[in-house]
Amino acid sequence: MRCIVLAAGASARLGQPKALLEMDGGTLIQHLVERLEAVGLEPVIVTNAEISVDVLLALPNRTIVINPNPDAGRTGSLQCGLKQILDTKGGGRAFRLLVVPVDRPGFSNDTLQTLMGKDVCSCPEKDGRGGHPLLLMPDDVARIRTVDADSPLRDLCTPERFKVDDLHLHLNLDTPEDIEVLRDLAI
Repeated sequence: MRCIVLAAGASARLGQPKALLEMDGGTLIQHLVERLEAVGLEPVIVTNAEISVDVLLALPNRTIVINPNPDAGRTGSLQCGLKQILDTKGGGRAFRLLVVPVDRPGFSNDTLQTLMGKDVCSCPEKDGRGGHPLLLMPDDVARIRTVDADSPLRDLCTPERFKVDDLHLHLNLDTPEDIEVLRDLAI
């Protein structure tokens, strides 16, 4: 399974780069990538030019891609990561892909394991709302590769939801209060 961590957003609402938030003596991006690596994934990290050096320093020897136009949205960042995977990782053009936004870290390791075992496009659900990460199937990946970079991802796939009890599944790092919740997470 391939994996892309999306960390190219401007963090305008928060006022500081989400990927570089301090967590457990490191950064959020380090914490998230190490969690993914612990289950056997080798994530491709898509970021923006402004924080790329800091991300590279935090995660040496990892695959980091710069999205030259992050304002176009998550689909454009996803396309940058997909291009990197197709250009360097091989494995043909048909593969499942786990998409992990850096600003949505509230999923549990159990949820991650369950998601990785799914064989359809899937995402966790809590309180009737879908969450992250998102598992894409090969046909979803193929469709995403060919659309405009500003196409909303929610219009490009229809994940099957599975219920989880993750207390902070819907944590979206947008405010200083969200940062405090992040620092208290025991994931």
